[in-house]
Amino acid sequence: MRILNKSLQAVLLTVLLTALSVSSLLAQQEEYKRPIFLTQESDWADSVFNTMTEEERIAQLIMIPVYSNKDQVHIDSISNLVKEYKVGGLIFFQGGPVRQAHMTNCFQEESKIPLMITIDAEWGLAMRLDSTMRFPYQMSLGGIEDDELIYEMGREIARHSKRMGIHVNFAPVVDINNNANNPVIGFRSFGEDKENVARKGIAYMKGMQDEGILANAKHFPGHGDTNVDSHYGLPVIHFSKHRLTDLELYPFRELFKEGLGSIMVAHMSIPTLDPTENLASTLSKPIVTDLLKEEMGYEGLVFTDALNMQGVAKYYEPGVVDVKALLAGNDMLLNTMDVRNTIKEVKKAIENGEISMEEIDRRVMKVLKAKDWLGMDQMKPIETENLVKDLNNPEAEFLNRKLTEASLTLLRNKDDILPLKNLGQQKIAALAIGTENTTPFQKGLERYGKVDKFFLSANAGLEEIAEMKKRLSDYTTVLVGVHKLQLKAGGSNFGVTSNVNLFLKGLIEQQPTVVSVFGNVYSLEKFEGLHEAHAVIAAYQETDMAQDVASQLIFGGVGAKGKLPVNVSSHFKIGDGLKTESGFRMGYSSPEEFGLASRDFEKIDDLVHEAIEQKATPGAQVLVAKEGKVIYHKAFGNHTYDEEQEVQLDDLYDLASLTKISTALAAFMKLRGEGKFDENQTLGTYLPMAEGTNKENLVYADILTHQAGLQAWIPFWKQTVRKSGKFKWFTFKSDSSRRFPVKSADNLYIHRNYAKKIYKEIMNSPVSEKGKYVYSDLSFILAPKVVENITGQEFTAYLEENIFAPIGAEHLIFNPYKTYPLDRIVATEYDSLFRKQLLKGTIHDEGAAMFGGVSGHAGLFGTSNDLAKLLHLYLNDGHYGGEEIIKNNVVSQYSKCVNCEEGNYRAMGFDRPNRPGDPKGNTAASAPETSFGHTGFTGTYGWVDPENQIVYVFLSNRVHPTRENTQLYKLNTRTNVYQVIYEAMENAAKQKASN
Repeated sequence: MRILNKSLQAVLLTVLLTALSVSSLLAQQEEYKRPIFLTQESDWADSVFNTMTEEERIAQLIMIPVYSNKDQVHIDSISNLVKEYKVGGLIFFQGGPVRQAHMTNCFQEESKIPLMITIDAEWGLAMRLDSTMRFPYQMSLGGIEDDELIYEMGREIARHSKRMGIHVNFAPVVDINNNANNPVIGFRSFGEDKENVARKGIAYMKGMQDEGILANAKHFPGHGDTNVDSHYGLPVIHFSKHRLTDLELYPFRELFKEGLGSIMVAHMSIPTLDPTENLASTLSKPIVTDLLKEEMGYEGLVFTDALNMQGVAKYYEPGVVDVKALLAGNDMLLNTMDVRNTIKEVKKAIENGEISMEEIDRRVMKVLKAKDWLGMDQMKPIETENLVKDLNNPEAEFLNRKLTEASLTLLRNKDDILPLKNLGQQKIAALAIGTENTTPFQKGLERYGKVDKFFLSANAGLEEIAEMKKRLSDYTTVLVGVHKLQLKAGGSNFGVTSNVNLFLKGLIEQQPTVVSVFGNVYSLEKFEGLHEAHAVIAAYQETDMAQDVASQLIFGGVGAKGKLPVNVSSHFKIGDGLKTESGFRMGYSSPEEFGLASRDFEKIDDLVHEAIEQKATPGAQVLVAKEGKVIYHKAFGNHTYDEEQEVQLDDLYDLASLTKISTALAAFMKLRGEGKFDENQTLGTYLPMAEGTNKENLVYADILTHQAGLQAWIPFWKQTVRKSGKFKWFTFKSDSSRRFPVKSADNLYIHRNYAKKIYKEIMNSPVSEKGKYVYSDLSFILAPKVVENITGQEFTAYLEENIFAPIGAEHLIFNPYKTYPLDRIVATEYDSLFRKQLLKGTIHDEGAAMFGGVSGHAGLFGTSNDLAKLLHLYLNDGHYGGEEIIKNNVVSQYSKCVNCEEGNYRAMGFDRPNRPGDPKGNTAASAPETSFGHTGFTGTYGWVDPENQIVYVFLSNRVHPTRENTQLYKLNTRTNVYQVIYEAMENAAKQKASN
């Protein structure tokens, strides 16, 4: 074999390497999936193309900017461009959905060829449009481990886009943000790990394109490692091609493999790819044509970035810059600012041989095929009725919640401080830094217990800071929310001032502190000593949803799941993120979490509104929880019929007989679990005053099931009134004094010893046949004395310390007028016989009023939210917030029917279905026999269904203005509302079966 000379060897080696390179490139290209609109023939595209003039074909590559928040002059100018030049499409910017829809309908009707409507909706339409849904920023999505959620978000954003007549969403951003000082990408990126960015970009892209919306990956060839905003200048990238190929181009290649429909080219100077000075990549043939289209083999639609951005606009005039972009290889010219001149300059380029009309036509056909795939061959006007409602649908809202919950990142959790434990021993402060107004975060925290609110300005001086540290010093835990941070990187440390930095560092050193940062995650690096905090939560953004979910994370309503998608500092690194469990306490979600439909719960609204219209009650609160999550919680109507004050969710209602299961029974069950109370013992065992009376040997099991033979009730107040209508001298006085210290109502004080008379009257009352069911208040009136005799502790103090405080139920309270302003307490009856006044803040029940508002049968006030906590304690058989508050499965024992065989459907203290399956019974027809709860005379209702894990609360003041109003009973509102829950479950089951 003849030996080849070195020169020939070199030539052959070059040929071989070239062949291998081409082979490798072809193999790589073969992996790519062609955009779907190029995989099918289009008769519509052919027919439309044949109707177009040369100028109209050029215009198909032009997209102009439109604003739905501008005046008629702007609208007319766009209309003229559409009609005269027949541009190919529009990109909408700021405005509102209905206005944009009307404009789109108008422009589509005026256009010879359907317009391609586009928008920047990286985090949903809210990026541009008011009254629409804002999904999390991509940086927070980068912290989500379940990419399926991002796919679903892509689908939902696509559905919103289609509803708005939009065809292309300029998303996802697949820039790898590996520069913390990047002023233009930053929070818009999925992070700095190329594989994570690619996976999430693919999920987002597929979600949109599976719903028929064209995705757009940006900003090619990668805008993540820049420190100049291309809106204002031209970033220069000095990376090698090897670096670009290995890193920046990686996500684009991965999306190409999955059939990416379109791409956007960035305005950057990249000397290693094109050394031309001050030439943006958008205008570079080596980058757009040679690299993107030929070397990488991309066939989809190529959009320029906006051609009015200073990265290109400051170097070239409108029209000229558009032609240069076209010559570089772009298909669509975004934000053309001079349509007439652009068409003129393109024609000149054709005449000069810089580009052929055949090449223009190829790009036009690509555009028309995309329009065909996007359904523009069957264009219909956008229906504006219910548009805003459709764009804010419950399914999307729940998806938004899931995304937010999955993204929140717990970076520190010293001593497992989260979720917060032992609420009964805590004194908690919620400090908002950067704002002076109550935040959604603070409101969310307040749902879980007593939280004192504080505020500190971002520009607070040293004196104010010192004073704040002093005010917070005696709190066991401080929950800090950092707000109003700047979103973009820059020279101001995201708005973190040196004084605030100093304060937070000192606070962390002073006491247990949980810091939630609602802003750009890179801002964490600006807080000195933040890593020493007991807990740090990266929330990524300041939305109501992020604040709501963060508050739940702190108390265990949801668990922490997210992972940090970027390196922030040596203390907070990519991949960091601790996990906590959900279900520690009540969470707050929506019916969709359990496969139910919010629209089915709208019937609750109808039923309550009907009750208000029928004057069954002036207002109400309704709460529904499923499996530990509140999925429906609304306030309706007003405090009274004068409609001067609307009911709020934190208003307090008189719970009436719900007091029985919320106080006396709660205490008995707790004591039973501790072996200090036994239902098989007698009243005389626990109450000395019963000794020697006909009550002494009454067994508590009979008492609690209302078959001990006690009278139903005694109208004690009638014994205080003379025939003249005036009070007897030893009963009541209008002013308080040493002898008359106990307040029964406004300007009405009872004698200090009158309670003894009531007890005596009870003890002297007759006892009828044992075993006969008679619902009685009397034993529950005695219950506080029983509890006090067993515990040696005052009744209300015992309940607060042992039941209410541990579950965070600060709003379950006797005599709320002592603690809350009257405008937060809902009025009950105008009592014209006994107290002769409107009752507001003092108890409605006469007997409880004569005990100063404290009794075991009535007297408790509360909110639906706090009553739900107590009912969840019962649902969970005595467990809540990580504590076993009622031990030894006592709740499950006490909530069972004791004497069903004898026809008594009651449990011990609890009510149970008296006629299961009957819509006229005391509970929902579909409520199982195992469910239990109680009702209240004032129009209240609380029920627990352990089989379906449901807690239901209905609070109203149906006795206003008179107890004679029985309309709420006649309408059967409370149980009909309860039945709606079961009907929603049945509908969901049918829907699931049909699928």
